[in-house]
Amino acid sequence: MRLRPPPGALLVTMLAASAAPSASAAAAPPAGARAAASAAAADDDAGGDPTAGAAPEAQDDPVAVEPPLLDPPPVEIATRPPPLHVEYAQYGVALAAEINLDPGAACPATERFTPCILGSGGGLSVRGGYRSPGPWYFGGAYEFTKLDSENLYRLGIFQQLRAEMRYLPDIGYRTAPYFSAGIGGVVYGNEWGVETGGALIFAGVGVELEVSRGAVIGLSCVYRPVLLAGWKDTANYERETAIAQFVGFEFLLEVRSEFGRR
Repeated sequence: MRLRPPPGALLVTMLAASAAPSASAAAAPPAGARAAASAAAADDDAGGDPTAGAAPEAQDDPVAVEPPLLDPPPVEIATRPPPLHVEYAQYGVALAAEINLDPGAACPATERFTPCILGSGGGLSVRGGYRSPGPWYFGGAYEFTKLDSENLYRLGIFQQLRAEMRYLPDIGYRTAPYFSAGIGGVVYGNEWGVETGGALIFAGVGVELEVSRGAVIGLSCVYRPVLLAGWKDTANYERETAIAQFVGFEFLLEVRSEFGRR
């Protein structure tokens, strides 16, 4: 005796049979995925490393290799600028003081009652010269000084005309010392007159400050022996030939005019 399935069970069986091919199709991987999986499986079977092939490419790539860090080279800081090698015409004025250390035979110590006609004083000097690109200056100066004559002269004027030089070593600063020396001639008399004359030499030191590229101020001190010829002054005193000794001080202001460059 054969049993017939109920109608509901037959319907469920038919629906399951129709859905089975679709499920198997969804579960099957695509063809490309199956090929990749097969290639990977073949590499695993051969014992290879999947990253082994990428290592040579990373080594050949220059970007992948980083160079070692190097310290930057030391930078040398210059202590002073190089000399400019400029030639100047240098000229200016100065306030001058002449301190008489010894009037010599012009005012002998034995004649105590004879007024000394050759004392100390102050005045003005003007100068001009050539400043080389190196440390040398060569020039000339004119100076007039009113000296104390103990009222023998109304206005005793001591005039000097000098040739002078300076040696200024380059120390790399705006303030620089210098050595000076020179020779010259002098005249002396009342109210710009000439009653006696002679010669002088001098040597000294100084310092100058470069206020700007074209202006300097400075101070100088020199020792100046002066040879004066004998004469008779306005009070009829006989003055013998004398070597008077002075110390001169100057406060100077000078400007420079550039006229050459090397």
